[in-house]
Amino acid sequence: MATVRQERVAKLLQKEIGDIFLFKGKILFGNAFITVTGVRITPDLSLARVHVSLFKAADSAALLKLIKEHTKDIRRELGNRVGKQLRITPALEFFIDDSLDYVEKIENLLKK
Repeated sequence: MATVRQERVAKLLQKEIGDIFLFKGKILFGNAFITVTGVRITPDLSLARVHVSLFKAADSAALLKLIKEHTKDIRRELGNRVGKQLRITPALEFFIDDSLDYVEKIENLLKK
């Protein structure tokens, strides 16, 4: 069960990381469209697990690997943006959110 503080910080991180992907994503990741679908943060606010949806990507696994390679750059930019609100910028872990694919699969099964 997440506390109110965790939820607020998670929403703040989701918004800011989404903005980073929106404005700096073209430079780092090409034409891929990256959406931050959710952020879960540990109780001590030191680790954020970021779930992303990847669109217009030929290979999702390769794009996720590229995102993980640029984690330091993303965290630095995030620290510049939320440095006044958070004492410590949390470490970031990125995961592919495949819930939309799962929903589509279930809908296709129900249509049969």
